[in-house]
Amino acid sequence: MQIPTTAQIAATIPPPVHELCRRLRQAGKKSWVVGGSIRDLLRGKQVADYDVCTDALPQEVQRLFPRVIPTGIEHGTVTVLLGGEPYEVTTLRGEGAYTDGRRPDEVRYLTEITEDLARRDFTVNAIAFDLERHELVDPFGGLRDLEQRVVRAVGVPEERFGEDGLRVLRAARFVSTLEATLDPATEAAIGATLATFRKVSPERVHDEWIKTMKARRPSASFDVMLRTGILDVTCPELVATHGCEQNRWHVFDVWGHSMACLDACEGDPILRLAALFHDIGKPQSRAFSDRTSDYTFHEHERIGAEIADPILQRLRFSNDDRARIVHLVRHHLVCYEPSWTDSAVRRWIRRVTRERMEDLYALCRADVLGKGRPAPDELERVEQLRERAARVLAAGDALSTKALALNGNDLMRELGLRPGRHIGQMLEALLDRVLEEPALNTREQLLDLARTLPAPGATG
Repeated sequence: MQIPTTAQIAATIPPPVHELCRRLRQAGKKSWVVGGSIRDLLRGKQVADYDVCTDALPQEVQRLFPRVIPTGIEHGTVTVLLGGEPYEVTTLRGEGAYTDGRRPDEVRYLTEITEDLARRDFTVNAIAFDLERHELVDPFGGLRDLEQRVVRAVGVPEERFGEDGLRVLRAARFVSTLEATLDPATEAAIGATLATFRKVSPERVHDEWIKTMKARRPSASFDVMLRTGILDVTCPELVATHGCEQNRWHVFDVWGHSMACLDACEGDPILRLAALFHDIGKPQSRAFSDRTSDYTFHEHERIGAEIADPILQRLRFSNDDRARIVHLVRHHLVCYEPSWTDSAVRRWIRRVTRERMEDLYALCRADVLGKGRPAPDELERVEQLRERAARVLAAGDALSTKALALNGNDLMRELGLRPGRHIGQMLEALLDRVLEEPALNTREQLLDLARTLPAPGATG
């Protein structure tokens, strides 16, 4: 990894941050750019947010800048608005006990940057940059750990994890996002501090999972969660997939396959979560077949969807995200054969919905790659299905009752029917015929077909 020079770091930091530090300096105060922004600058990565720490008290910062929001003033943090952008400014501080496993019960203000950095979670996040002197402040070897790609707790790991329960999950997340290894002493401290982790809100766990899914290999983080017990707290249903043997088409057990599928899945974090959960129903559906002398997993996709739904509710996923993931888990098993008729392709599109087809192609490709030894034609079949479905869609055939040449009002008016659930049932029956024979989708032919259907609402 090529570490930029201090001059390059200073030149990269945006002008409003320079201005913020300059005003503090003019007031006789010291300031440093700290935390994740310095870590990412040293890695040559784009920085989303810049945080500043200072020996100025929050009230002094408020007096120095015209637009300040007291976002966390009780813990020494305010947000300064400069150039239309928000910047968190925190007074150098030490902290008391963390009774709730999230925030310190009390803070005490400090004057030395080294003391402030000592309270931070990991060495790679305990680096500060002095914009005035163009100097890095790195008392805990964070730069060395960054170069060696090691995630290491600052000081005594048990103390850091006991202060804030989320830190164990952040340790796992950084293994993926920094493409690093976890320091053995830091990893060993996780199991003993899981009681504090249990106090962490589901919303914070949700956020860490989403950040993890943006890494190149999220599986590295989930492997850490598995072996340290983090996953036993957040998602024991996934733990059950570890050691669940698969059939002869797979190199890995269900856990290993899920991890390989997760890494191979292209797309956004929500799609990758579908990859994570796609086979979660296999432990419950696993059975040995004497006929094939192999394991089977009948209806694992249905069972998996039923398992995934409450997990996603528990982790506070939105209704839309939850519905998308559950739908993909439910329909991820696509057993396409070239012998499928166009009618079969139309029925598949109707079942999985047009909106989820691209998701399913990506998930299917990842599922195939995650086997470790896929059959040569499996990826080809995914592309064949995609081409067949594209042709069906281009033909404009009806795939929903809304696309039929008549509607419920037509049925009631022409056939003398009363309103009721049976109208929708008749439309579904007509669609079923049209999926088989698209040419039937004309008003006259559909009315003729409708007259042959049971009509419990007929006025006679």
